[in-house]
Amino acid sequence: MFAASVLLSAVMAGIIAVLVTLAIERWGGLTGGLLGTMPSTIVPAAAGIYAAGDAVVLEQSLSIIPLGMLINGIFLGVWIYAPSRFERFKSPLLLTTLSALAVWSLFGIMMLFGVEWALDNGQSAFEIGILGLFLLILLAVAMNWNVQSTPKGKHPVARSVLLIRGSAAASAIGAAVWLSSQGQPLIAGLAAVFPAIFLTSMVALWHAQGPTVPQGAAGPMTLGGASVAIYALIAMYSLPAWGAVFGSLLAWCISVGGWSLPAYLVLKKRLTQE
Repeated sequence: MFAASVLLSAVMAGIIAVLVTLAIERWGGLTGGLLGTMPSTIVPAAAGIYAAGDAVVLEQSLSIIPLGMLINGIFLGVWIYAPSRFERFKSPLLLTTLSALAVWSLFGIMMLFGVEWALDNGQSAFEIGILGLFLLILLAVAMNWNVQSTPKGKHPVARSVLLIRGSAAASAIGAAVWLSSQGQPLIAGLAAVFPAIFLTSMVALWHAQGPTVPQGAAGPMTLGGASVAIYALIAMYSLPAWGAVFGSLLAWCISVGGWSLPAYLVLKKRLTQE
């Protein structure tokens, strides 16, 4: 049962990862970036963690998701500002990728120690999640305050790149579900939000379209990523109360209807007015 849960979560995550890349390529950074970051890989990850552990493990794993999405937002911010600094070098894509991963790793380690300290000092998992969501929203608003161009791609992303992207996302989610069963809920939560989708999206789009398309998608992707944080906070309670299927569906509908769609409409209106 557990092996099937890990495999199903990983396969679903890989398929979703490929679809998000195609969405950004076809519809541009606004539609593809924001709507493409609706709760997706977090759905099988949370369901898999729920099936693999108890309520406490689920809460602790999901409590780190909003802070993890905050770090992913910082990761995406590197893709906005770093390319212009590295354009005089021979491999700006490689340097930007390494810089973004280094930033994510540094903040990820700091977050793990911070969350563990907070839990040891009496903070609840939900309180930690709310703090992460608040900070994430502040970052997302700042990144989208000055609306940037969000062009569509002109060249299709290679199938080999899509395969790599799907495999990376599948590996990250499969690892998250497995770690939750090993008594490592915080590391499992961090693994669940490893920016496999963001990383492969940025690299694939840059490689096929140049830096402009991924730069335009970074802000909307950060804004859309807040729905993942909202999903995690709701799933803390909906999964134990309603089970994996109906609990996941409830959390998804609330996070998408309450955040993703309104955020898309607001950002689209602002972009039209520019």
